[in-house]
Amino acid sequence: MPADLPPTYRAMVLPRRGAALAAAERATPRPEGHEVLLRVAACAICRTDLHVVDGELGRGILPVVPGHQIVATVVAAGPDAAEVRVGARVGVSWLASACGTCDQCRAGRENLCAAARFTGCDVDGGFAEYVMADARFCLPLPDGYGDVEAAPLLCGGLIGYRALRMAGEPRRLALYGFGSAAHMLIQVARHRGASVYAFTRPGDEEGQSFARRLGAAWAGDSTLPGPTPLDAAIIFAPVGQLVPLALAAVRPGGTVVCAGIHMSDIPSFPYSLLWQERSIRSVANLTREDGLEFMRLVGETHIDVETEVHPLVDADLALSRLRGGQVRGTAVLVPTAPAG
Repeated sequence: MPADLPPTYRAMVLPRRGAALAAAERATPRPEGHEVLLRVAACAICRTDLHVVDGELGRGILPVVPGHQIVATVVAAGPDAAEVRVGARVGVSWLASACGTCDQCRAGRENLCAAARFTGCDVDGGFAEYVMADARFCLPLPDGYGDVEAAPLLCGGLIGYRALRMAGEPRRLALYGFGSAAHMLIQVARHRGASVYAFTRPGDEEGQSFARRLGAAWAGDSTLPGPTPLDAAIIFAPVGQLVPLALAAVRPGGTVVCAGIHMSDIPSFPYSLLWQERSIRSVANLTREDGLEFMRLVGETHIDVETEVHPLVDADLALSRLRGGQVRGTAVLVPTAPAG
């Protein structure tokens, strides 16, 4: 271990579901095997963090340090961690590990591995000054993005990219919920030639204006019909009632993609909404290949990432702002002072 590492570091810990995060001092661990010890530079906050804190996922360790959109520097490495070097800047995303041997992993679907573990849920995450990660699941980060700007790419950006792939090649794309993921995905979709239609919660004129500023062809109330039939819709808001509305908005043969890890119950709806070969599908987690593809894409085509920055100790405040729909873009936590 490097001699300049502190014996302890600060972390924001969830002691039980639904509780406030508590600041704690933790002993600085020694990496073993494929592990690397990372000094956190920034950790973006995702709606999935709210699901972890609120206990809506039905899994995870306690106590746990949330956070899974981590930009960090490798400060120490285990003897088998050949994938990254000490001093490298890396990203850590939701997928912390997978078994590598099951049918799903061998088929390229490690995101569906039954033994997969997830950062900030099954293992400690990035609401901390340091975090341990598996070097094999760390991602390279593109040049041209600062630490704060790069952090939202690691889940909001990645999940949006996987959802867009699931949607096919839509010329007219609807986005339901215009937060962290959508504000990045609209730029990727427009780069690919799509027209984007943003559906926000009723009365969210600020969110609709934000969408138009980023190039939306139209922005309006999610409970009302859009101006034209659409090829596909991606739902980021965790609201099941949006599924029938999105089905009604897409043309025959269109696809509705549910991009969240958790959603309220989908209400019953008439078969006529699904008929004419419309489809509904979900996006579950992500793969390392998704990460590599997306990082190459955003390295070649720079996207603007809008953030609001909070010190680590204000994690609860940032989560509260996200819960209340007050964040435009992505909230990002940074350590209050350099560690080490």
